[in-house]
Amino acid sequence: MKHTLLSVAAATALLALAGTAQAQSASYTIDPTHTFVTFEAMHFGTSTTRGRFDKKEGTIQFDRAGKTGKLDITIDMASINTGVAPFDKHLQSADFFNVAAHPTARFVADSFSFDGDKVTRINGTLTLLGKTGPVVLTGSRFNCYDNPFFKRQVCGGDFETTIKRSQWGMTYGLPGIPDDVKLVIQAEAIKQ
Repeated sequence: MKHTLLSVAAATALLALAGTAQAQSASYTIDPTHTFVTFEAMHFGTSTTRGRFDKKEGTIQFDRAGKTGKLDITIDMASINTGVAPFDKHLQSADFFNVAAHPTARFVADSFSFDGDKVTRINGTLTLLGKTGPVVLTGSRFNCYDNPFFKRQVCGGDFETTIKRSQWGMTYGLPGIPDDVKLVIQAEAIKQ
C-alpha cells in the first residue's frame, strides 16, 4: 500500500511539473518598433553597403523553461531601404529581390538552442525568391523583461548569420559583387 501511494504521489508530481512547463509556453508577437532586419555586403572590396527592411511581422511560440520555440517572420521585400531611392529600386528589380514576383521573404524555425535560459541559436529555413534553404541564426544578448509601457513580458536579442545570395538564385554581378551577405536581426517580441 505504501509503495502504491508513493507511485501515485510520484505520478501526480510528474503531471503537475509537466502542466507547469506547458503553462510557461506562450505566444509572442514581433514588436515592429524594436525589430530590425538589416543586411551588409561588401561593395567592390572598398566599403560596406548596408540596408534594412522597414516592414516585417511575425509570431513566436516560446517556452523558456522547456527550452523550445517556434518562429515565423515575414518580411515585405518592397520595404527595402538603403537611404538611396534609385539603389532601392535596383535592389527591388529582377536583378536582385524581384519584388514584383516575390513580394515577401519568410523565415520559419522550430529549433532553438539555449545556454541556460538564453537563446543562443535558431535553426530554420529562409524562403527568398521562391527558394527555401537552411539558415542558422546565432544569438547574443538574449533577455526577457517586464515592459513598463505594455505591462507585459518582452523577450528579444540580437541575431546574425551570413548567407550566400546565390543559394537563392541571386547571381547578378557575381563575382564582382560578393556572394556573402551578412544579415543582422535585432528582435523584440511582446507576450500575448
